Amino acid sequence: MAKESMKAREVKRAKLVAKYAEKRAKLKATGDYEGLQKLPKNASPVRKHNRCKVTGRPKGYIRQFGVSRIVFREMAASGLIPGVKKASW
Repeated sequence: MAKESMKAREVKRAKLVAKYAEKRAKLKATGDYEGLQKLPKNASPVRKHNRCKVTGRPKGYIRQFGVSRIVFREMAASGLIPGVKKASW
């Protein structure tokens, strides 16, 4: 499990990105790079990092489901993800 502070930091970053998205797009379109630099660092979408919704794990993230590979495997094995079953041939 990730620390709660790390999860909270990612949520805060996501809110900042959403808040400044329109302003950032305008500044980029006009080529005002000095204006872009005055925005908060965390307002840049590049600084966001995908984390598992259940555990907060930053690595092994599966975008389609929003969870890490470990949680995905557990959920798939217990039948919590519709349409996903263990492969066997």
